[in-house]
Amino acid sequence: MRLPIPPDDRLPATPAGACPNRRQMLVRGSALAMLCTPLAHAAAPAASARPVAAAAQHVARRLRIVIPANPGGGWDQTGRALGEALVACGATEQVEYENIGGKGGTLGLAQFAKHHGSDPDALLIGGMVMVGALALQKPAVTLSHVQPLARLTSDYLVVAVHQDSPIRNARDMAAALRSDLAQQPFAGGSAGGVDHIFAGLVARAAKASPEKLVYKPFAGGAQVVEALRSHQARLGISGYSEFSAALASGQLRALGISSRHSLLGLPSLREQGLDADMANWRAVFTGRQVPAPRAQALLAAIEQATLHDRWQNALRQNRWEPSWQTGRDFTGFLELEMTTASVMTYLLKLKA
Repeated sequence: MRLPIPPDDRLPATPAGACPNRRQMLVRGSALAMLCTPLAHAAAPAASARPVAAAAQHVARRLRIVIPANPGGGWDQTGRALGEALVACGATEQVEYENIGGKGGTLGLAQFAKHHGSDPDALLIGGMVMVGALALQKPAVTLSHVQPLARLTSDYLVVAVHQDSPIRNARDMAAALRSDLAQQPFAGGSAGGVDHIFAGLVARAAKASPEKLVYKPFAGGAQVVEALRSHQARLGISGYSEFSAALASGQLRALGISSRHSLLGLPSLREQGLDADMANWRAVFTGRQVPAPRAQALLAAIEQATLHDRWQNALRQNRWEPSWQTGRDFTGFLELEMTTASVMTYLLKLKA
């Protein structure tokens, strides 16, 4: 089933000289026959305003949170912070955590769908990394096999260069990419991951040919910084926290951040005329066969947990941006993210 995105002749016209927005850009890219599996609808409509914190309804004596990653990473931190907040707000007495790492979260997703598809007391953590892994690996079990509840947080990506780079801003970067993309290698995280997909999105927004992108994957942000310092790469992509020390010391210069608006003292690429925005978001799901009333109760408990001081402290300590989204808004967002990942995986000629 093809995504319900209108054809070009029903999209708003793009002003002369302006970059098309991501939806327009991806619709045109989806002419390359990219397909996407529809998602299960979330249990509740999108919340337009967050309510005042109150004691949550007790939904279970014990909840299970499946984290499709190894202990210590971002998904693990998110899942455990959510579990602590669910206990603290009174939604449950105890939370059991189950880590299932491997293949960008797709192994954990498959195990969750198999063992907890109808479990009324089980939750699954996921995010943009999983969406990219699904686009790359094309496994049998996808997000259509679980039920989206809510997007929780977003981290944004920073594009940076060495301090002596002639590229001073997003406009300079776009010109350099259009001129000779192959001579502007990017450094970032794992091949096919969020950083890689965003590099392709930046190249496409600059009207360069993404298939000519040279991308050098590294294990972490520290290695990306070193690649820029040693001139192994001209451009680097990583999270703000991984670049912050090098930016503060003047070793690197930030060109922009992947949010839609300025954040953390950095201008967004979008505000500089380059229509490329992406978040490394994290979300929570439940089993596909969980009845709608039960999913609604879980969602209400999660919402109250995210209003609790325990969760708010976790946001501050980890520098997470809250990005609460539910219902049709969330499923529509997921569909666009899956289209982005599928199109960029194709254009970048990525292989599992």
